[in-house]
Formats: sequence, C-alpha cells, structure tokens
Amino acid sequence: MAMNGHVHGGNARTAIPAIRILDRVVDTLVGIALFGEMIVVIGNVLGRALFDMPLLWANEIAGLSLATIAFIGGAVAYRRDQHISVRTIIEMFPKGLHAALCASSDWLVLLVALVSGIESIPLVQARWGELTPLLQLRGAWLALPLTLGMFAMAIYALERLSRQPVRAVAISGICIAILTAAAIAVHLLWVPSLDTGPAVTAALIVVLATVLLGLPVGFALVLATLIFLYAQNSAYLVALPQNMVDGMSGFVLLALPFFILAGFVMEGGGISRRLVVFIAALVGRLRGGLLQVVVLSTYVVSGISGSKAADVAAVGLVMRNMLDEEGYERGEAAAVLAASAAMGECVPPSLAMLVLGSVTSLSMSALFAAGLLPAAVIAVCVMALVFFRSRGKVRQPGRRVSPAALVRLGWQAILPFSMPVLLFYGIFSGFATPTEVSAFAVAYGFILACFVYREVNFEVLGRIVVDASSVAAMVLFTLAAAQSFSWVLSAAQLPHALATLVSNMSGSITIFLLGSMAALIILGSLLEGLPAILILAPLLLPIATDIGINDLHFGILMLIAMGIGAFLPPLGVGFYIACTVVRAPMDDSTRRMMSYVVVLVIGLLLVAFVPWFTLSVPRLLGLAP
Repeated sequence: MAMNGHVHGGNARTAIPAIRILDRVVDTLVGIALFGEMIVVIGNVLGRALFDMPLLWANEIAGLSLATIAFIGGAVAYRRDQHISVRTIIEMFPKGLHAALCASSDWLVLLVALVSGIESIPLVQARWGELTPLLQLRGAWLALPLTLGMFAMAIYALERLSRQPVRAVAISGICIAILTAAAIAVHLLWVPSLDTGPAVTAALIVVLATVLLGLPVGFALVLATLIFLYAQNSAYLVALPQNMVDGMSGFVLLALPFFILAGFVMEGGGISRRLVVFIAALVGRLRGGLLQVVVLSTYVVSGISGSKAADVAAVGLVMRNMLDEEGYERGEAAAVLAASAAMGECVPPSLAMLVLGSVTSLSMSALFAAGLLPAAVIAVCVMALVFFRSRGKVRQPGRRVSPAALVRLGWQAILPFSMPVLLFYGIFSGFATPTEVSAFAVAYGFILACFVYREVNFEVLGRIVVDASSVAAMVLFTLAAAQSFSWVLSAAQLPHALATLVSNMSGSITIFLLGSMAALIILGSLLEGLPAILILAPLLLPIATDIGINDLHFGILMLIAMGIGAFLPPLGVGFYIACTVVRAPMDDSTRRMMSYVVVLVIGLLLVAFVPWFTLSVPRLLGLAP
C-alpha cells in the first residue's frame, strides 16, 4: 500500500534491463536480510531456552540486517513510491506547477542521495579496520549498506525524472541548481560559518517547507541535517552518515520489520478477517452497529500487527463491503476507522511504542502494560460518540447470528486471538524480549496462513515478504533520518533551551502537559508520528520527570498525542490511508473527522489528568513503582 496518497513516479517497471537487474538485486538483499534475521532470532531463543546455548553473535548480525533493510530497502521503498509524504497542498496547485513540484522532489532526493552517499565513503574507509567482537566482521560492512542504498536511490531518482514531463523536469532542475549554487556561494564567499541558532532555524524551516511541498519526510530530515552541518562547517557533513548508521544499531528496532511483516501476513492470510467477522457477530447489533465493530476490531488487531497501516488495512478491507451493504456513509466509516487507528498507537505492540522504548530508558514491558487501559479509555470515548451520532438514524440492525454460527466463528477465531496472548506471555514471563517475540509472531502467522487456513501459497508469501520489507524499510529509513536530525537539535542545545523555558513557567506541570501534547499532535501530523517521537521523546521526557511527571505516564501520553496527529486532517497521512481503504470522499470524511478529533483530545486529557489509567496495570504486574 502506497503511503503517500499520490504516486507521481509510478510503480510501472521500466524496460531498461539494468534497472530491472537492480530491482532484483535490492529486493533479494532486503528479503534475505529480513527473513535471515528472523531465523537467527528464533534460533537464538530456542538455543537459549532448550539447550542453554544462545547465539551470542545474533546482535552483530542484527546490526547488519537492520542497516540493509533501512538503507538498501529504503531505495526499494523509494522505487515503489512508498516513502511517506504530504501532498495535500501541492494537489491544490495547477497541473503545470504540480508537475514541477513533483519533479523538484525527485531532484532533491537525487541531491540528498548523492551527497549522503559520497560523504559515507570516508565512514566506510574509517571503519574498515574495526572488527566486531565475535564474528570479526569489519565495521565497514555496517556502513556499506548506506553507501549502496544512497547510490541506488540516485539511480532510481534519475530514472523517475526520465519518465516525467521534460518541461517540468527542466524548470525544477534549473531552480534547484540555482538555489544550491547560491547557498554554496554565500557559504564560501560571505558567511563561512553560521552560529548554531540561525543554522538550526534554517534547518527547521527547510523541514517544514519541503514536507509541505511534497518531499518525503525522511529525505526532508536528511536535507535539513545536511544544511545545518554545511552551515556550520562543510567538514562536519560526515556526521550525517555516521548518525544514520549508528541510529540503526539497536537490537530492539528489529521488532519493527517483524511486526510489520506479521501485520501483512495477518491481512493476506485471512487471520484478521476471522477476528473481525467474529467481533461483528458479537456486537454488530449494538446501536452504531458495524462502526462499533470497527473500533473494537482495531483495538484487538492493533495488539498483533503493531503497524497502524496494517491496522487500517486489516480492519478496513474486511469491513468496507459489510459497511456498504448495511448503508453506512463512507465518510463516517473513514472517520471512525481513522479515530480507532489513532487510539491503536498505544495498544501494544505498536511501532511507536517500540521506537519510544528504543530511544529512552523506559522498559518495553512496562510500556506494553501501561498502554492497555489508556487505549481502552480512548476506545470507549470513540464508541460513545458513535452511539450518540447513531441516534435517530434509520438503519437495518445487523444480521442476527445463530448460536451455532457464533460458536463456529469463535472456533475459527481462537487461533488468531491466541497471538496477542502468546505475545504478552512471552514478554512478561521473561521467556523472550519484544524483538524475539515479534519474530515468533511472524512465524506463528506464517503457520496459520500457510498450513492451517491454507490461504497463502509460496507465490503469495513471496509478495507478502517483498511488500512488508518495503514498508519496513521506509519506516527504518525515516527513523534513521530522524535520528540524525535529533542529533542536530541536541547539538543546537535545544533540550537546554526547552528546560529553561519550562523552569520559568508558573504552574509548569499543567502548562507543560498541554504544550507538549499540542506540539506532538502538530508534529505527529507533519512528520507522520514516528519521527516526532524519536526527535521529541529524548528532549521532553527528562524535563517531564524533572518537574514531577511519571516517565511511564508521560510516555503513553506522547504515544496518544502522536497517534492523534498522524490521523489528523488535512496533513495526517494515516487519515488518507483510512479514506483510501474504505473508498471514502476526502471532503466529507474530513468534515466528519472533526467530531472524532474532539473526542480523541478529550480522551487524551482524561488519561493525562488521571494517571491511574496508565499506571495501574504496570503496578499490578510489578513493572512500575
């Protein structure tokens, strides 16, 4: 599923043999990295549990796999136009200007890829003499995927430009060249070095402007980082590839591609469908009917797939025909689906939770436990609004399901329902880490889809792995870019400035909570959420704890606020995914979504000022003081 709502480069394969060969090579490398690492992780757990012989070198392989998926896979995602971008504004422009802006995006990707690729070469050379402790792999192997991926992106950018209108490509190329030459001239002749304040201001403006004009979020963050470093000193540019590579070194990040793959397997293997159909049989006759089913189904499915795109697709694709048959307005269905998916960001094991745990000191198990009740609070708020808005509407009640049929549907849903139970048991019992459990979730999904339900053959399985790898690569590349930009903000001493600002506030806890939640909603809408968490969490969480807010409680609030932003029209990419899945008109869906945004914010405030919702379950399980 394309993540940007508009495909200007297209997915059609070119007839150029060299490009087809490159496609096969990068697809194969990423698939091997993802599938091979899953086998290594499962082997590590089984070896440790059954034979007391863990694979100590698993972390070293994990670093290489993550770098391959993120950077070489990032080129795959760009080739398929799956990088997240906001095209709401440029869609409003006349056709000629729209085409020029689309071409400008590809020119900027070409520029970013070439500069980043060239600057990564010294990093590869510098790490050639480094060796990993166990496998004695050269450190250069961990940096090489970035170099290869960036040059592959440059090739794909040129290929995409070759398929666009010549006039648009020429005009946009000339404009980009003039701006680049002017920036270099100013730097060389008049302003050799900027202070950190003006430099970071310029970087922030670049992020905002380029994202709003359609440049994918990950590339906008890399471009802004390059501008900041160049404005300081051109010799500092090597810090970009270094931070991007180092940002992919966390073993916990492997859970991201694994849970994404699990979500794709659930959707393609009929696992999600069985869950949703059973829930529809249980509660479909309530007021609000199938819309209530959407909320409950998203809560359950979110606990397995981890990915909001997978949540939206898994529930929306199953429900849309049922909603049409029962006469539900598509705009209302899209709004409920988007609001439910926003809630799903704090249902474990969401990708946002995994990112938050990877960049802070928060326990992943505690985060998983802490998210259950707040998500339920948000779900109840959304269901209450559905109940209220359904009053007085004449609609045929949902079909009555016989006890025998209900038992049959429940029997079919037992195995899918067991997935979250096994996930939580594996984590809370200490049998495996969240990353290791995510690998077992994929394997369990494969078994159900291929051998139990028999809805996936080897050909379909190959497509599922390729599609999931591409989405996982997009997420990891964006996170690597956000890691580099987060380093820029730290270098500019932004955390210190924020701490000073908060310390000067009166009634700081309430003001800080409201201000940080508003910032996360806005940035979550602009940057798709995950980069917002990666950039802001290390800045805001220490301040929150210093002024007396429980760090676990604040972490869950960040997840909810980020989720609201990711599905907030007109910029939230998740909202457009929901509209696309249920085939709803954008204007009607946006109007209806506003009521649900109000309810989501009310639910956020309720959780914010009643910490019991967040802390009761972790304390019950002994995971929080």
